[in-house]
Amino acid sequence: MSNPPQHQLGGLCIGIVLSDGFEQSEMTGPRAALEESGVIIRMLSDKTGQVRGVHHDQPGDLFDVDTTFKQVTADEFDALLLPGGEVNARRLRDNADAQALVRQIDAQGKPIAVICHAPWLLISAGLVRGRKMTSSPDVKQDLEKAGAHWVDEKAVVDRNWVSSRTPEDIPAFNAAFKGILAQRTRQHIRGTADDIPSSAGEGG
Repeated sequence: MSNPPQHQLGGLCIGIVLSDGFEQSEMTGPRAALEESGVIIRMLSDKTGQVRGVHHDQPGDLFDVDTTFKQVTADEFDALLLPGGEVNARRLRDNADAQALVRQIDAQGKPIAVICHAPWLLISAGLVRGRKMTSSPDVKQDLEKAGAHWVDEKAVVDRNWVSSRTPEDIPAFNAAFKGILAQRTRQHIRGTADDIPSSAGEGG
C-alpha cells in the first residue's frame, strides 16, 4: 500500500548516472522497482558502449549505455538515480558533464536519489550544503565538510533528494524514491487541473 500504483509513475523518464565500477545491486534493484511502476529508464555514462558493475570487490555484469552525459540535458528527465560503488563514484565526481547534469536537475527541483558512495558527485557539484543526507560511512566526513547534515538512517528524504547507505537499505531506498516521484506526479497533475478552471473562470 505504501508503493504507488503503476499508473502513477508510468511515463516518467529517469536517468541512471553511472560508470565502470558501480555497485550492481544498487542499480538493478532500484531499476527493477521503477520499471515495475511504469518508469522509462535511460542509462547515462561518461562513455558509450557498455559499463561493468561490481559485486563489492568482485567483477559484475556488463550493461548497455543509452547515451553519455554530454549528449543530454536535464529537460529530458524527470529524475536521476545515482548508484554507488567506490570506483564508479570516484570516476564521476571529477566529471564536469555529470556535475553539470546534476546541477541542472536540482535547479529544476527534480528528484535525485543517491546511495552509498554516490553523494561524492553531489559534493563536487557544490550541492550538498544544508542538506540532510546519509551515505556509506566512508563518505560521512566528506559530506559534513561540505556542509551537509549526515544521519545514520536507512533512507533520508530532504525535499527532492533521497539518500541511503548500503545495498541492505535498497527496499527503503526504493520506497522513498517512488514516494517522492509519486508526490511530484500528483503535484503536476493537480497543478495542470487547477489551471484549467481558473482560465475558464476568467473567460466566462
